[in-house]
Amino acid sequence: MPRVLIADKLSPAAVDIFKNRGVDFDIKTGLAKDELIAVIGDYDGIAIRSGAKLDKDVIAAATNLKVIARAGIGVDNVDIPAATAKGVVVMNTPFGNSITTAEHAIAMMFALARQIPAADASTQQGKWEKNRFMGVELYAKTLGLIGAGNIGGIVADRANGLKMKVIAYDPFLSPERAIEMGVEKVELEDLLARADVITLHTPLTDKTRNILSAENLAKTKKGVLIVNCARGGLVDETALRELLDNGHVAGAGFDVFVTEPAKENPLFGSDKVVATPHLGASTNEAQENVALQVAEQVSDFLLTGAVTNALNSPSITAEEAPKLKPFVALAEKIGAFAGQMVDFGINSIDIAYEGQVAQLNVKPMTSAALAGVLRPMLAEINMVSAPAVAKDRGIVVSESRQDDSPIYDSLMRVTITTEKGVRAFAGTVIGGAPRIVEVKGMELDAAFAPAMLYVNNLDKPGFIGALGTILAEAGVNIATFNLGRVAAEEDAIALVGVDQAPADTVLAQIQALPHVKEARALTF
Repeated sequence: MPRVLIADKLSPAAVDIFKNRGVDFDIKTGLAKDELIAVIGDYDGIAIRSGAKLDKDVIAAATNLKVIARAGIGVDNVDIPAATAKGVVVMNTPFGNSITTAEHAIAMMFALARQIPAADASTQQGKWEKNRFMGVELYAKTLGLIGAGNIGGIVADRANGLKMKVIAYDPFLSPERAIEMGVEKVELEDLLARADVITLHTPLTDKTRNILSAENLAKTKKGVLIVNCARGGLVDETALRELLDNGHVAGAGFDVFVTEPAKENPLFGSDKVVATPHLGASTNEAQENVALQVAEQVSDFLLTGAVTNALNSPSITAEEAPKLKPFVALAEKIGAFAGQMVDFGINSIDIAYEGQVAQLNVKPMTSAALAGVLRPMLAEINMVSAPAVAKDRGIVVSESRQDDSPIYDSLMRVTITTEKGVRAFAGTVIGGAPRIVEVKGMELDAAFAPAMLYVNNLDKPGFIGALGTILAEAGVNIATFNLGRVAAEEDAIALVGVDQAPADTVLAQIQALPHVKEARALTF
């Protein structure tokens, strides 16, 4: 009988699912790291919320662990690379908290607009300071959404009901989907200048960290209200406090913080701040939904091998796994390549299958490719949620199949159409390993490496030497070097596997080389 450790509090109904499905379990909540390390080796699965921290040391001690299941969407308390390296499937419940979190953001907006917490404290002290608390109406105000996915879409719907004007910044939001949502799609600069209220609904990634930096906060409209019920680290808290103190920002409602539990914070102590202890998902309904989902997912996985809402493993049946596994890996890597090469809003994604791969079940491959494309902006996306997220953003996804492939036994091509044009990338599987074989219509043959450098240039003498010199001087060792070109002195690409990811300053040097059109650092 499989054993599961319930390391954070789950509802009794979820516990009953384990019991009824014949899964043995222990409830041990609030374990310190050393206590968790001491016991985790006894379990096949672990069910957690945000409390238990499964870092690389804990996962290293998990000698029998097969699955980690997070009741909720955020998995920043799980070292996913360490789990993947150990062969542990990591699952979450992507949509169980959406309405609850959206409602909390709306509640924060009202609390700030009418100064409800401060007015409540004053009134209960018997002060009756009616003239002190002059609020503002939300009616006819402009709400700026940073992130217009599932939760952002719900907030937009509620805000439209309040007769607010809703504008949204989201690189993945198509113009068609924006119309469906009743929002105006704008660039970040426009949002900062126009919004009376700004709410954040995006995961924390390298691209979104400090998206409201000191510089961007200074560009906001005087008197703006800022609400963050998404992730700590999206806003420069110190810079925000300065703008609160000098009156540029009228109020801030924060449910999440850079450091949690937040015992102290630059925002604390200001009467213009409404702070809650990460309550976005804290309703009875949401807790019940995600707990039931996670119990079902863990039971299904341990008893039948079914994989649902996996962040690091394809959702495929046991019968399909041997044939699909290398192609799912190829799809994810080609998608990741494409996603890191796109800077503009995506209108459509087409995945074409040629040759023998076209005869297989391509749905898991398409989902893996979508997850790869979207992950640079949406870190917590997975194969199961990727199609829904793409649809939610109005991205048109299509598949095509062709029985024959002119060169390879199997070929997979991902074509992305953005607001600025079209980019296509193709790959194949050779000896069980994924390889990239076409970029920008140019043929090459390169294995994927954890860190890679992509350079698009005119094929002129001296380029390779100059590139090698820059990398050598920066201490970046070249592991592999692959080239493709249209013809001599025409468009060319270099795809370089490196042992150390090049810094931004190194990329700038490469970009400044004569005839270089584009230089990017890629990770896989």
